[in-house]
Amino acid sequence: MAELSFFVGVIGNIISVLMFLSPVPTFWRIIKQRSTEDFESLPYICTLLNSSLWTYYGIIKAGEYLVATVNGFGVAVEIAYVKTAIVGGILDVGFFAAAVIATQLALKGEARSSAVGIMGAALNIVMYASPLSAMKAVVTTRSVEYMPFLLSLFMFLNGAVWLFYAILVRDYILGVPNGTGLLLGAVQLVLYGIYRNAKSCNKSKQHQSQQEPLISSTTQSHVLTDQDVV
Repeated sequence: MAELSFFVGVIGNIISVLMFLSPVPTFWRIIKQRSTEDFESLPYICTLLNSSLWTYYGIIKAGEYLVATVNGFGVAVEIAYVKTAIVGGILDVGFFAAAVIATQLALKGEARSSAVGIMGAALNIVMYASPLSAMKAVVTTRSVEYMPFLLSLFMFLNGAVWLFYAILVRDYILGVPNGTGLLLGAVQLVLYGIYRNAKSCNKSKQHQSQQEPLISSTTQSHVLTDQDVV
């Protein structure tokens, strides 16, 4: 059982690394456009704080070095993502520092790791739930442009593998939030499957409207504005 849990943990680490790196195309687009457009920053701020707490949890809880290493990598990646979000970064650092100081001074042993695990689990659920606004936008606009597929895919896979790992090592604090991530990741993939062709259909309709020989200046201005938004 120990060998199986280690193997699953290694797979979980690999998938977690891919999940942390999956927003790279999104941030490259933001850098090129010099605008965050309608992309949400909350998921990345939540992930930074979440990874920090799970790194701490993995350090203070015996045998959880796999959790510590991959989340340590996540901290480094998320810092690069949110370096422009100064307020969010300050709040993250402040909350994490307060959590470390409080648990070091007030708690010991299993009680300390349990407290950190519960805080990490709560933030993990918030992290997984943070794309809910993007999911709402997908349904409203019938477009998946601002809900990156790779992030949704690796969120689903990450939740599945770490849930399995948590069951193997009987760490339910680790299992509950990743079960939530599995469910929400599945919902995002379903939404992506439903609305992935909607954007191309909308663009096709806009292109056809541009070909009309008689079009008022007011309508023409409106079409151009829509294109600028897209």
